[in-house]
Amino acid sequence: MIFADASALMSIIMGDAQSREIADRLEGERVRLCSALSVSETVASLCDSHMFSVSAARAHVRLFLEAANFRIVSIGERELEMAADAFAQYGEGRHPAGLSMSACYAYACAKVNRAKLLFTGGGFALTDLGGQAFRA
Repeated sequence: MIFADASALMSIIMGDAQSREIADRLEGERVRLCSALSVSETVASLCDSHMFSVSAARAHVRLFLEAANFRIVSIGERELEMAADAFAQYGEGRHPAGLSMSACYAYACAKVNRAKLLFTGGGFALTDLGGQAFRA
């Protein structure tokens, strides 16, 4: 089981240099998870960085998630508490990992669902996820 952070979703959707490695990691997992927050962050990034309209970005991301057989997990009180704790421990200005609040939610969703976390960049690698994190 794997949880894809918005950074991983963006990488594969945009076909950047790491997208093949990310796709390979996803193909190796039968259960693929993301959250509504990761999806909305991906849509916003497509709009901000790549000149998509909101409706076009939303449709593009939706098609990708359906084709890749992603399941969107809920964010509830448990994830809220864990994300707040992650921000206190690993958040921007508090720890070298420098996780944003939305990254803390990805961290929390992965931990609550006992899933590996797929991401780009270096922040999550500096947390306690250890072998459960796949940096692309």
